[in-house]
Amino acid sequence: MRQILITIFLLFCLYGVAQNKQYTFVFLNTRTDKTELPKEETDKLMQGHLANITRLAEEGKLIVAGPFDGGGGIFILNTTSNDEANAWLSTDPGIQANRWKLDVLQYQPRMGGVCVAKEPYEMVTYTFIRFRSNIHKETVGDYPVLLKKHDEYLKQVAKNGNVITEGIFDDQEGGILIMKGDIQAEVFENDPAVKSGTLLFEVKKLWVAKGAFCEQ
Repeated sequence: MRQILITIFLLFCLYGVAQNKQYTFVFLNTRTDKTELPKEETDKLMQGHLANITRLAEEGKLIVAGPFDGGGGIFILNTTSNDEANAWLSTDPGIQANRWKLDVLQYQPRMGGVCVAKEPYEMVTYTFIRFRSNIHKETVGDYPVLLKKHDEYLKQVAKNGNVITEGIFDDQEGGILIMKGDIQAEVFENDPAVKSGTLLFEVKKLWVAKGAFCEQ
């Protein structure tokens, strides 16, 4: 974990981006069915993974990266083209070795943004909430109304001052919310869209450089 965090320090030095810009958001989901490899081989793949992160950052392609406690993590890429994003991702040895299952999504921040963390870098842990759409025949008709109620509910949650950033994915793929502190699941269980089953959510801890989401 320490090696990963030190490498992530390098990601935020070179390229600034404007708020309200669109990005490609990548989830690197830990595979439960991945092949067990000797430690020497997994160490080599991780070294290649970290070196590739540094290179993509230096080229201005990778803006933010951070690991989740327990495995996996996120990238935010400086592109809105899925073809371009997939081409950049394909250079990662860990991805080539199928160590993660990828979700590649178009991303639009609505609160906060995507920024370059300033030196001296400070690594912080945030609560990361991912909302997933769960549209089926019983909920599709109510989806627009429930999504509006979801947005209104998040605005109320944001009033407590703990929200770092919030954003949505294209094509009804849900969105994310990143908050300071330990947040109880009950907060999101009271979301009208969650109560109806229209949105599902999961909560993780994310390590990232402070300032990566334009927070002070």
